[in-house]
Amino acid sequence: MSIKDKVIVITGASSGIGAATVANLAKQHAKLVIGARRVDKLDELKEKYSEAEIITQKVDVTNFDEVNDLVKTAIEHFGKIDVLFNNAGIMPINPLIKGARNEWQNILNVNVMGVLNGIAAVLPIMQSQKFGHIIATDSVAGHVVVPNLAVYNGSKVAVRAIMEGLRQEHHNDGIRTSIVSPGAVATELYKSSTDEATQQAELENEKEIGLSAENVATAVAYAIDTPDNMDVNEIIIRPIKQPV
Repeated sequence: MSIKDKVIVITGASSGIGAATVANLAKQHAKLVIGARRVDKLDELKEKYSEAEIITQKVDVTNFDEVNDLVKTAIEHFGKIDVLFNNAGIMPINPLIKGARNEWQNILNVNVMGVLNGIAAVLPIMQSQKFGHIIATDSVAGHVVVPNLAVYNGSKVAVRAIMEGLRQEHHNDGIRTSIVSPGAVATELYKSSTDEATQQAELENEKEIGLSAENVATAVAYAIDTPDNMDVNEIIIRPIKQPV
């Protein structure tokens, strides 16, 4: 198999795992349609990897119409979609006693509805094509529950369940499904916490033991670059020093 010329749509592509995946796949000559809220960051990636075919578009994954428009852009330009990588996510850290209901809602809107919006936009196309691959960034937190991350844990467990349901419902349509579940990764995810002390603690932990975004991008590329009859459903990757 080869990644070359595959049409790959990526959300949350402006930084971290998304940007690292764009870099990895651009070097392998994929055709990329990338979305995020920060279009300037997307355009920087397009300029940096100017030898690759990259289309950028503003996308808020909580808005179905914007996600659907991103998918339509891929079809209009390339006539097919081989892969959708649902990558956008946030990770506020707070104990339940804080009652941060707005924060909880944002987690569900981005981490769960963002994935569902991507699935809803691309699934009819892939079913009609009789091929396709839907990938979501999950987390070790989708497999192991820890204090102060209960709502984030819940969102990632939900993604894991949704993606398994998707696999069971559409494996006969030639549609592959994967989740990539990283442990601590040195990205901007820590910024989604509203508490400065928590932000600093998470940043220091990521710097000390965290994987790089490039490490995770390698796992995404591996899942994509497997034979069509092979479905890598779950990849869990942790830093060696991570205890949980």
